[in-house]
Amino acid sequence: MNILQSSDGHIQQIKRGGFFVILKKFRSLIFLIFQLPIYLISIPAVILIRLISPWFLIRWQELCSSRIGHFSHLTEIYCCQRDAGVNFPSQKFLDVFYLKKYVCNKQLEKMWRRSLIILPRWLIFPLFKVNRFLNKFISVGNVHEIKLLNIESDYVHHDTHNLLKKFQTHIGFNKEEELKGKKILKKFGIPHNAKFVCLNVRDSAYLDRYKEHNLRDWSYHNFRDGDIDRYVLAAEELASRGYYVFRMGVKVLKPLKSSDPKIIDYANSDMKSAFMDIYLAAKCNFCLTTASGIDRISYIFRRPIACIFVPLGLFSCNNENSLMITKHHKYKKNKKELTVSEIFSSNVALAMETEKYESNDIELEENSPEEIKDLVIEIDERLNERWKDTKEDLLLQKKFLSIFEDRIKRLNLKEQPLHGKINARFGAKFLRENKNWIR
Repeated sequence: MNILQSSDGHIQQIKRGGFFVILKKFRSLIFLIFQLPIYLISIPAVILIRLISPWFLIRWQELCSSRIGHFSHLTEIYCCQRDAGVNFPSQKFLDVFYLKKYVCNKQLEKMWRRSLIILPRWLIFPLFKVNRFLNKFISVGNVHEIKLLNIESDYVHHDTHNLLKKFQTHIGFNKEEELKGKKILKKFGIPHNAKFVCLNVRDSAYLDRYKEHNLRDWSYHNFRDGDIDRYVLAAEELASRGYYVFRMGVKVLKPLKSSDPKIIDYANSDMKSAFMDIYLAAKCNFCLTTASGIDRISYIFRRPIACIFVPLGLFSCNNENSLMITKHHKYKKNKKELTVSEIFSSNVALAMETEKYESNDIELEENSPEEIKDLVIEIDERLNERWKDTKEDLLLQKKFLSIFEDRIKRLNLKEQPLHGKINARFGAKFLRENKNWIR
């Protein structure tokens, strides 16, 4: 039955993708044929690895190198847990990794190769497959997989032990890369030691590239999208405060329209590169983002985040300088805004697909340009120690967190916790203007 289903799946992909898919599958078939000897050698190798495991454990795992968010954040969480000895074997062990066929950013790959043992996929993937096969007969092989890097759950990559606060980032730039980054910043017209912000507004253009070959429909992510036009006011506010603003993105739907020379549409720049994607996100004063991809680079380099995010239940950040708000959740029929408690009771607090919002008759309304502007003003003033919380601000923050934590507990999740201690704040101005929402 599985073979028939697999065959039917291949046929459907070929019908949708045509010659491109045929060529891709033919290439995969040739590669598989050449790998047969490696698979044969892997059988005794895995048996030997299993036999010596009581004394020396060898583990492997695929790094999720196709998506920059997972490739950066998930791998950094692994490194922090390794250093802290959290969820790691007590015996002697060796961890080796391999990459997916597609690597989203070669600079990030280069940096991880300096910190981890990353071996060729053609060598390690057969060990993984043979070990999985042998598990059907003798199920002791799970210890050879690094479960910390399993992304089958949408939530496993959260820093539940607050380790990012305790350790420095595990990747960095060498001297040549530092000089290269500063040189390119100068070409952009950025003065030495000038402040700059990365602006990351997710839209469907990046993942829709794959639709060209009908390989996958990514529209289930559309609930996370934002309109770059709504961020111009915030970008110009930042420019007036002395920041340069780099609009990030590998591929975007439309340009960032502003005549301010301090606002740079880097996503559409001829100087855009894999190296500068990482360098900018790692070196920015903070990242204004809608919670996707490149902001995870800022996060693992311990840069503050000003984030507009959904779903609400994933509100989690251990950086005390970070600031969050969420989109407005409204019932489609009467346009009434849902409260925090209603978001949880309506089954969308952890919704990771557009369809879940639609099936629960809920629409997400983007934040206004003024709300986004208020967010960047607050984070700038907090970072420069000019912000003073009022008593009302402190009470509203406490009330929100109390309701949020209570609702998370009521979900009674059997998986690992969604987050550790929350050190980030919810936007003060947002809470002031949405008091009825905090219920």
